Amino acid sequence: MSPRARILAVCSTLVVALLAVAAFAPLPFSIAYPGLTANVLGSDRGQPVITIEGAPTRETSGQLRMTAIVATGPDADIRLKDVVSGWFNEGRAVMPRDSVYPVGDSPKEVDKHNREEMKESQDSAVQAALGYLHRSPKDVKVTLRLAKVGGPSAGLMFTLGIINKLDGDGRGGDLTGGRIISGTGTIDANGKVGPVGGVGLKPKAAKRDGASVFLVPREQCSDVTEELPKGLKLIPVKELKDAVSSLRALAAGKAVPSC
Repeated sequence: MSPRARILAVCSTLVVALLAVAAFAPLPFSIAYPGLTANVLGSDRGQPVITIEGAPTRETSGQLRMTAIVATGPDADIRLKDVVSGWFNEGRAVMPRDSVYPVGDSPKEVDKHNREEMKESQDSAVQAALGYLHRSPKDVKVTLRLAKVGGPSAGLMFTLGIINKLDGDGRGGDLTGGRIISGTGTIDANGKVGPVGGVGLKPKAAKRDGASVFLVPREQCSDVTEELPKGLKLIPVKELKDAVSSLRALAAGKAVPSC
């Protein structure tokens, strides 16, 4: 065997060995799927998701549904075959584990972090909604309840739900226009809408549960347009005022922005 042939043989053996190790070794990824959606204008476990005291509230129609993803846990063993399968399945997404679980190495730590993020998100949603409506938090008390959901991505939909219960579309109608509206996005106290993880899977969950409209952070439009379910209208949102004005226009039968 020539020296060159021996070198090629050794290199080939090493490559095969590395591939074998990669095939069976755990990889730092999570596999995500479309998760639940929940109507923030409705109830959860027998309790209203949004409870308001200190101000009259409206009877609402339609739905405002937040969306979530489900991902393999931080301690799950993800192998090469799982990653390859996820890449070729439109109903799944392969995501770096630290993008899904940036804090915590155990399910208990992750759950604690997600609950803390949800609490902060709910507080911001209340502040953003009351600020938009020029209502004082000293006079209006808002309580948000939604079990088994963590993280900050329901912030936008919580905010819209509060506004709809207090003010509707501002002209005596409902902000939903009687439709099932779904969406995702973080929100800060000033009404700025931010990006979320797993955004490409959430329109699938929205369509599955009957939504005809999906609100998405504007900067993530390109992440959802390629595999957008048919019949689902995509509306980009950068600020809370964008979402409200778009829903008002939609309810009135007027043109709205799209990705």
